[in-house]
Amino acid sequence: MVLNTDEKYKAKIASMRDFTYKWNAEGYTDPSKPILKISKSSLGSFNWCPQKYVYNYIQRLPQDQTEAMRKGTVLHNYREDFFNDFDVKKAETMNNSEIIDYATGLMPVDEYYDISLTVAAFEAQRFIEAKSEGKIDEYLPIVNEGIFDCEITIPIGPYKGGAWNNNEEWQLSRPYTVRLQGIIDRIFIEDGKLIPFEYKTGGWKDYKRTSMRQEMAFYQLMIENCDEEVLAKHGLNRDMEVSHWGWYYPAANHITVEPVKKRSMSSVMTNIAKLIYSYEREQFDAKFYYKTCSFCSYFGICEAANTDTWL
Repeated sequence: MVLNTDEKYKAKIASMRDFTYKWNAEGYTDPSKPILKISKSSLGSFNWCPQKYVYNYIQRLPQDQTEAMRKGTVLHNYREDFFNDFDVKKAETMNNSEIIDYATGLMPVDEYYDISLTVAAFEAQRFIEAKSEGKIDEYLPIVNEGIFDCEITIPIGPYKGGAWNNNEEWQLSRPYTVRLQGIIDRIFIEDGKLIPFEYKTGGWKDYKRTSMRQEMAFYQLMIENCDEEVLAKHGLNRDMEVSHWGWYYPAANHITVEPVKKRSMSSVMTNIAKLIYSYEREQFDAKFYYKTCSFCSYFGICEAANTDTWL
């Protein structure tokens, strides 16, 4: 029996090992035990504070739902819908003013309409430029909110640690295969190359550049390590190279598109190894800083916060 693309994808996902955040490194060699799950968000949480990672991902304690979280969810859904609804053939016949009106009309009118108008203007301008350059076929993303899964093997090391282990070199006790999983906002194609692109609803500050590069490097790592069946599900294949990545902060009218950074890729691999190393030692040290920890959902139960706050 010949399987179609969706069937091949489902079969490949089913063939992978089970995965979990409640992982025990000692049981790794038992094939019946799940391997460690790592997402962009979980790795980012660990980098921010290993103890917060424990509360959020291992213990699964609830977080406070803030307005910023709600706003982010709503606006991400709007942007996904925008690309699903945008009719390229219809827009191709319009003049510039009509294109702007068309893009604006695809946005819901609600309390976030000011940001939606900024996004509509940005996307209208992108289409106008694509039309003038004869690249309308590259306007829509090839992937719009795509789920990616892959397994990668993290080598023993050595690795260079951070402040939490005195910057000494360290090694894992063995290589580990882990499961990477995540949703990539958008992937565009330009001149045959892939450009993963992230949409952010908060404010932009230059210090965020490093963390954004690590987020994008995580996406690149997933794309480059996915099996053909997973890539084919999203219209991709192994011959497609990630050449650039980018992010867009409409609230600050900030956009970055840049060539991929090998240093960021290396940093992500090291951070994954650090996460595994914490599981090996069963030690997740808190990173207390009063200016940020006071906003953490777990401030009231965190021993480090409640101790260091009064020092």
